[in-house]
This record gives sequence, structure tokens and C-alpha cells, in this order.
Amino acid sequence: MEPRFTPFENDIEVKKEGKLKSFFKKKPVWITLIVVGVLGIATAVYFIFFFENCGDIVKPPVVEKPKFFSPLTGMETSEERTKRPVLAVMIENSPEARPQSGLYEAGLVFEAIAEGGITRFVALFQDVDANLIGPVRSVRPYYIEWANPFDVAMAHAGGSPRALEMIRSGNYGLDIDEFRWPSVLWRDTTKYAPHNVYTSTKNLRANASERGKTTSRFTPWSRQDGKAPEAKIDEEGKEIPPKYIKNVTVPVSTGLFAVTYKYDINTNKFLRFQGGERHLDSNNRQISPDVVIAMMVSQRLSAGGLYMDILTTGSGIAYIFQNGTAKQVTWERGNVSSMLAFRDKDGKEVKLNRGQVWISAVASGNIVSWK
Repeated sequence: MEPRFTPFENDIEVKKEGKLKSFFKKKPVWITLIVVGVLGIATAVYFIFFFENCGDIVKPPVVEKPKFFSPLTGMETSEERTKRPVLAVMIENSPEARPQSGLYEAGLVFEAIAEGGITRFVALFQDVDANLIGPVRSVRPYYIEWANPFDVAMAHAGGSPRALEMIRSGNYGLDIDEFRWPSVLWRDTTKYAPHNVYTSTKNLRANASERGKTTSRFTPWSRQDGKAPEAKIDEEGKEIPPKYIKNVTVPVSTGLFAVTYKYDINTNKFLRFQGGERHLDSNNRQISPDVVIAMMVSQRLSAGGLYMDILTTGSGIAYIFQNGTAKQVTWERGNVSSMLAFRDKDGKEVKLNRGQVWISAVASGNIVSWK
């Protein structure tokens, strides 16, 4: 009789194998979760490593949209508007002409006495449109000379003999005289002449374009972003209110043409007043330049005593008001084709805030004041 034999070791292996298979059969969900988890972690680690080290290859480059700034105002605008021709318009300031249109939209305004203490403006436009500008009045030589470096097309309604000779020579920009272009500048029949001539930037640009003037070439002033004065904190943690000038007097003329400004810290602008009243436009908006400049000039009546003569070249004292501060500088200009420059005591060009600049010609000897 053969002895009965039990394969002990093999039986153990079979039993072990059976238990492993049983484990897989009984817990397939756990195995799946473990495998998926491991694969997920591995994938995440891979992508983190990949993007950290190869991001320049995968990530598309960030292309910043280019910015364009008006050469006249320094304000951000479209590329097309930076290439527009600069338009200069003579605007009347007699009481019969008020309230005017277009002064609020102008990028730059020169103010001076025309005759008899009555002031007049030459307003320049480029990036901002104005549907109505006026009343347009006659031009004088010094307005032409101030506007000349901006390579302008100048609109006016006649002018003094010398001024007409200058503008018609073709050496001082494109001449758009109301008496030669009555369809570009029109008469408002609801108002009395001569305080009823008006135009628009649309009309002026169309006329300039038809006559071959499609842009203006000039060297713009250096600009900066304006910033109103802010409160400070002292060593004890107490707030120190901001210091700034509140009122400015610019003695360009007297009476109804006396000019003052009140600084508005909330807008960082100077609110303009004439004859003690708010200087409002035809849309009831107060004129409020970003920069006010009082430029001391040599002025006198012409030999015949009919017109004012103002020297626009050479140099002199000027006062620049911006960001709630006042700064005495020097203005200088080599010739009538040179751009007017404003320099500090070290001879460096003073940067002007972006936006509207208002320049008043003040007779030397008058006192510009602020407080």
C-alpha cells in the first residue's frame, strides 16, 4: 500500500495565489482609485514641470496694444487723430460774443488783448472735435506767430492789414478766411453781426484736406501725467492736509476781461473766471484748463494807435500753474518758426500736464499773483 503524499509547499502557493485573485475580485474599485490617483499626481507633476521650464514655447506671447498720444495735448487718442492737421481758430471775447463755443474742446488756447483792452483767443484743435466754434473774429499778427510752429490751418474772419498780409503769404500755414470760404465758416442769422460767424472742426478739416493739408508736423511739448497734491502722514500718524494754491490772478486785462482761476483739487484743473463770473461755454460748461501759463510780454499800441503790437520772440518770465502749484520759469523763442519753450532755472524744459493748456500774454510790469 503506497503512502499518501500531500504537496505542502505547492498547496501553500496555490492558496496564496487564490487569496490574491480573491482580493482583486473583491476590491476592484479600490485598485482603480489607487491607480487613477497615482496617474493623476504623476500627470500634474509633469505638466507643472513642463510649463515652468517650457512655458515660453507653449504660452503665446503677450502683445500689448500700442498707445498713441496727441502731439498737441499729450492725451491718449487713436493713431489716426495723432496725424490730423492742427486747426487754429480766432475766437472773439467781447460781451456780445459770450458764451463762446469750442473753447472747452480746444487743446491749446492763446489769450491776449486785441484792442481797447478787449481780449481775443486763438484756439487750437487736433484730437478733440468741436461741432461748433465761435464767434470767429479777425486775426492779428501775434496770434499767427504763436500758432505758426504748430503747422496750422488758420480760420478767421478778416484781420488787420499786416495779419492778412502774413497769412495770405503762405508762410504761416493754410489760410481759411471767412470772406474767401463762406461755406466753411457760416453766419448765424439768429445773432447780430459781426458776432455771428461760426465753423466746426469737420468743416475746417474737409477744407484743409481738399487743399492738400492732411497733417501737421511739429515738435510737441514734453508732457507728464498730472497729479493733484495728496495728504501726508506725520511722525505721530496724524494726517497733514495737502497744500496747494487756491486762487490765481492773471492780469491780462481789466473789468469784464479780468481773469482769475480757482484750483479744483478734485479734478486737478483750474476753473476759469472772467469779470468775476464763471467763464461758461455755450453748453454751460465752465472752462477749466489742466495747465495755466501767464507769459510776461512786451506790448504796446502800433504807430497808428489802432492795433496792439506784442513781441512773440526773445525771452521773458512766465508762471506755470499745474497740480495745484505755481512755478516761475523762463519762456524763450528764437524766431517766429520756433516752438515756444518753457525752461526752469537750470535750463531744462518744464513738463506740462496732459490736457488743455491756456496761455495768457500779460504786459510786463503787471503782477501775476496767487494764494
